[in-house]
Amino acid sequence: MLSAVCVGETMAMLTPVHAVPLHLATELHFGIGGAESNVAMGLAAMGLDTHWVSRVGRDGFGTRILHDLQDHGVGVSGVEVDESLPTGLYVKVPAQDSNPDGGSSVLYYRQGSAASAMGRGTLSNPAVSALLENAALVHLSGITAALSPECLSLLEAILTAPRNGRTISFDVNWREALWAGQDRSVLQRLANMADIVLVGKDEAEHAFGTTDEAELRRMMPDPEVLVIKNEAISAIALTRGTADSSGTADSSGTREEVPALSVAVVEPVGAGDSFAAGYLSGMLFGLGQKESLRRGHVAAACTLTVHGDRGPLPDAAQLAAILDSSDAAWAAIHVEDGQFNTRTGA
Repeated sequence: MLSAVCVGETMAMLTPVHAVPLHLATELHFGIGGAESNVAMGLAAMGLDTHWVSRVGRDGFGTRILHDLQDHGVGVSGVEVDESLPTGLYVKVPAQDSNPDGGSSVLYYRQGSAASAMGRGTLSNPAVSALLENAALVHLSGITAALSPECLSLLEAILTAPRNGRTISFDVNWREALWAGQDRSVLQRLANMADIVLVGKDEAEHAFGTTDEAELRRMMPDPEVLVIKNEAISAIALTRGTADSSGTADSSGTREEVPALSVAVVEPVGAGDSFAAGYLSGMLFGLGQKESLRRGHVAAACTLTVHGDRGPLPDAAQLAAILDSSDAAWAAIHVEDGQFNTRTGA
């Protein structure tokens, strides 16, 4: 079985049970949240032997994170438990408590967390080194790079090590609060060392100063594939050598664009991570760019139609039929309540 390793911080997440301002809340829902662990759970759901590498505190939050990941089929043998530093925490604040017109906001309590102490020494852990050595895919994100100089050093060590058959993916995952006052050019440098880069078109402006796909490809010429997620419109895969954004490629590069599915959105949280898991699993299974992008869209649609960070995938037969559908049949699909239906009259 192909193996994947995802590296990054996962935090405990608290949010009011009822839609009330935080200071009036009498009950808080306790969950977990982390981009890389979301991808890990998505990859595990798609049949990959998946592991998560990180650090947590020896506290109830850390224990909950480990149990939740194990319950979703993710291995945690590469997780170190810190005896003194705490597990990171974030609080989702309802819109009416911060900005009624601007949606919910997040309060982070992650400075000095156990995960922020990850560094090159993490690679000396025999369990971690064995997981990385056997992995077909190592998944990283820009979030980790912003946590601490030690975390940045860890990513640099992974990205510059001999591949030995491994593929390294890097999801930019722009977080404004984490990069305030920091050199964001680091993101471009790290991304350009990866084999597969994923970035949302909306976040590319903040991270790289442009949303133009040709300029983004020029800024990151070395990855084999640059995937640009254009929210609810489409996803674009630019393979190495793509010349411009008009659909014309040079002799070595290609451009593939796949429209997003029509979805009755319940909540957008986690959809980007689900897309990453879908796309990356397709690539690992040897699918082409079009099929892998479709797989990403399907996984994202499943998450968009549920409350929470992940939605269940269609069964294997239905998934295969969706991925193999004609362009017209694909365009006619509407996803609601986790069900993939064909729109009448389409």
